[in-house]
Amino acid sequence: MVRRDPRHSSATVRDDAGRASTWWVLLLVLVLAAGAATWRLDLADPARERVESLYERVLGDDEEPDPRTDPAAVPPPPGLSLPALVDPDPVADPVDAEGAGEPSPTAVRRALERRLGEQRLGRRVSVAVAGATGAPAYAEGGALVPASTTKLLTSVAALDTIEPGTTFATTTVLRGNRLVVVGGGDPFLMREPDAPGTTSVPARADITTLARLSAEELGERGVRRVRVGYDDTLFSGPAFNPRWPDTYRGDVVAPITALWVDQGRPETGFGRVDDPAAVAAQVFAAALAEAGVRVQGSPSPARGRGDEVAVVESAPVDDVVDRLLQVSDNEATEVLLRHVGLATGGAGSFVDGVRGVERTLERLGVPAPRRLYDGSGLSRENLVSPATLVGLLQAVVGADEDDPVRAVLGGLPVAGFSGSLTFRFDDAPPAAVGAVRAKTGTLSGVSSLAGTVVTRDGVPMVFALMLDRVGAADEGFAQAALDSAAAALGACRCARGGSGAGGG
Repeated sequence: MVRRDPRHSSATVRDDAGRASTWWVLLLVLVLAAGAATWRLDLADPARERVESLYERVLGDDEEPDPRTDPAAVPPPPGLSLPALVDPDPVADPVDAEGAGEPSPTAVRRALERRLGEQRLGRRVSVAVAGATGAPAYAEGGALVPASTTKLLTSVAALDTIEPGTTFATTTVLRGNRLVVVGGGDPFLMREPDAPGTTSVPARADITTLARLSAEELGERGVRRVRVGYDDTLFSGPAFNPRWPDTYRGDVVAPITALWVDQGRPETGFGRVDDPAAVAAQVFAAALAEAGVRVQGSPSPARGRGDEVAVVESAPVDDVVDRLLQVSDNEATEVLLRHVGLATGGAGSFVDGVRGVERTLERLGVPAPRRLYDGSGLSRENLVSPATLVGLLQAVVGADEDDPVRAVLGGLPVAGFSGSLTFRFDDAPPAAVGAVRAKTGTLSGVSSLAGTVVTRDGVPMVFALMLDRVGAADEGFAQAALDSAAAALGACRCARGGSGAGGG
């Protein structure tokens, strides 16, 4: 028998503010009315138990309706009057190519030129804006350092080449008295389960649960003592990308391995460990001993051959993509790049992953990057043109509704509402806030923004705005300028034949 963690066998929780359900809105209103605290986007509300207790005090233990199953029918607490519920307008609907109007090149240029003409933005400014299909309505400049907008390329390649719904399993196998932890490239494998009352988004496996399941199965088999090994050979090549600055070691990004916990972070949460697989094995061995199995010696590298004992699985690949786009997760993206390499016939190295991305872009008819060395955009040697990013977004927008790559559109942060754009666009025109979905990109001296927007007169567009020669003193100004430019597109009346830019 193989022990499996049952927690991830059903649909996983998604972190998408645009899909928040009506009952959550009701719960938040009641929490505020009761003077409760705040909630986090990446965790289930830790105040939920207090909220449910409030409902019980209001309704009584045996009264109906149940707020968890029929929230709209629940009356407000005595003395509190609430307006009638109405369905909210959607926040930044994903762009749809079908029936899309065409943007006016003149209107687009007018919307952008004032925002992107400042000398403080540096000598290298590249822009491309296009409708949902067709040639760019406005384009200027060439390939620049893309920073984290590179994650769009990796995300599309992962969704296109890895079977939809695929999860990444971390397993244990037994051969003789050696129990080996086999890394399957789970980008979010945790050290321990979520704390009571919280749920990570997406739902995540953990190595402590793997140890517990393994101990249970070993007990059933009459195995009382083992030596622990670990196998992280799913990926190949260097764990640290040679195109990354050496200063990234130990702080900015972990070595990319097929087995780790907490993305290679130590238990304190600060910095990165030198050997993530070895640390994960040590955590597993300690948890296995805690579960009653005698562990002999220290964990050591071993081949993952033998009878499978237990398994825990990651969230599906589309949930992984959704999360990495929302928060610009470098480590998760680099793990996915390795999976792209494996899915396209390579051996799971950085080089294989990049080759898989380039093949995907070629198949989709997207212009190739000038230079590409990683999946996250941490390398300052990457060079990508705005035409590549715009072409990629057009390919996603134009994909069939059931095409897995469409998940990229839902994963893009919404201006002023979610992910890495939650606290940006704070002074944008009201018509633009919520109308822009975009992936950010930031390195020292580099700022980029690429995504989708629907203009005030209903024209869907895709855009890429890129800078890579910004002075240190002007980096905040540059980021605000890109936000302003994207917002101007959302506030623009940019339909071909319309009245031109305005509201920006």
